[in-house]
Amino acid sequence: MTNTQVTHVQIDNYGPWTVTPEPRREVDLQTLQSRLYADLSQLVGNRGGYVFFSRFDNMIAVTNGLDEDDHALIQESVANRYPVTMSLSVATGTTPAEALGTATEALQEAGSAQDKSRREILRGRTIDQEFRTDEDVQIAHFDVNDATGKYTDELNEFDTFIQIEQGYAELMRYMRRAYDSLSFFVGGDNVIAVCSEMDPAEYQDAVDHVREAVDVELKVGVGRGELAQEAGMAAKHALEECRATGEDVHVDWAADEPDPAA
Repeated sequence: MTNTQVTHVQIDNYGPWTVTPEPRREVDLQTLQSRLYADLSQLVGNRGGYVFFSRFDNMIAVTNGLDEDDHALIQESVANRYPVTMSLSVATGTTPAEALGTATEALQEAGSAQDKSRREILRGRTIDQEFRTDEDVQIAHFDVNDATGKYTDELNEFDTFIQIEQGYAELMRYMRRAYDSLSFFVGGDNVIAVCSEMDPAEYQDAVDHVREAVDVELKVGVGRGELAQEAGMAAKHALEECRATGEDVHVDWAADEPDPAA
């Protein structure tokens, strides 16, 4: 059983700030968002976690291994570098979607995203070290088959982007609906999914669904670990096995180990 720790990151009062005292230049807002994401990616990544940009003013992080003090230090670092603050809500669950739902509810209870009086909320609970295991996080790294040959070298960049986004959007919807898992576009033709307890047949089902629904062919490597980055690196190595063998799905755990979903 997975035990995912998810942190909902939300910039405080961001909408009103972007138009106060008058509308700010979009190029400046885009620069702030991208820099904040990059800093958060490093701050959380240095502690073994992953951050996904979502809508940029809201971000989703997998933070297994980070405690409350780690979250508070990250908040402080952002407040020292940026003209905006951010609130964090942490929760755990047997599925990533369950954990995110709990975290979001706690943040909403603390006040609206556009509430001027809500600043640097830090809520929730983290997984104590004694309860962590090397199977807590399951990460899947999806990749489009021959994206360069089919799209990048054949279509203009915008049409290529449409094709990749169609595959991502369908995968995102299906993984959420069928498996309570959260999928994120991470650039190029890559999608990283934070998953519930899924077995190889269920990953094959997701790959088959996307191919049948939007005619985008995927392969996926899957890893697990105590921390998101451990699971993610295992997934990347498993994806290399897919590239080498031509298989659609490869899981990192050895054939002589029991399947964690069995």
